Amino acid sequence: MTPTDTLLWVALPYAVAAVFVVGHVWRYRYDQFGWTTRSSQVYENRLLRWGSPMFHLGILMVIAGHVVGLLVPRTWLEAIGIDEHAYHLGATWMGTAAAVLTIAGLVILIYRRRMVGPVFLATTRSDKLMYVVLAATLGFGTAATVLYQVFGAAYDYRGSISPWIRSLLTFQPQPALMSDVPLMFQLHVLSALVLFAIWPFTRLVHVFSAPVGYLFRPYVVYRSRDRASGSSRAVRPGWERVERPGARPRL
Repeated sequence: MTPTDTLLWVALPYAVAAVFVVGHVWRYRYDQFGWTTRSSQVYENRLLRWGSPMFHLGILMVIAGHVVGLLVPRTWLEAIGIDEHAYHLGATWMGTAAAVLTIAGLVILIYRRRMVGPVFLATTRSDKLMYVVLAATLGFGTAATVLYQVFGAAYDYRGSISPWIRSLLTFQPQPALMSDVPLMFQLHVLSALVLFAIWPFTRLVHVFSAPVGYLFRPYVVYRSRDRASGSSRAVRPGWERVERPGARPRL
């Protein structure tokens, strides 16, 4: 193990984790009005209607695959009947399909950002940086999957990258596990760390914005104003109750 291994696979991940957590706390305390996706749907909807669902569905599949592959030990899957061959087939082909769907959606969204004038003018520097890092992370991950899992000898990342991540989570880091990992996988991990580092300062914070409060907030009551309440505007006739001829008077 070299000092570079310690820097890249121990110090950097923990530094990124600190920035990720502290950055979100800072952003929530001092920039709640900026805690948003800054939706540009009002400027263009046709491309967004295709690109956004494709990207979000694909990225959810990618995240689910990473959770199973990186955080769930091999022995746990074998205990429920998923052997190495079945896992490899599912991870390779489902992962490839998820990557294709995600990248296709991202390409549409980036094309829309660049080619639709009002959307491009509403794009900030942090948006551009976020798209570059996100594209790099997806690109390195897809290249690693295609080169090593689809056309290669099926690199066993569950014997190196997965236990390395779990060692970080248990505060018992083992950087030596990453020493012999293929370069493409290493670039994928490093670009993902950069993505997590800039996450709190970009529109990606909307991932943690679930509108749960809408389920419990009270109803918004709308009332009309009339002359009795001191309104200076004339009452519109359509707002006054009109009794039908011969109707029984209300008590």
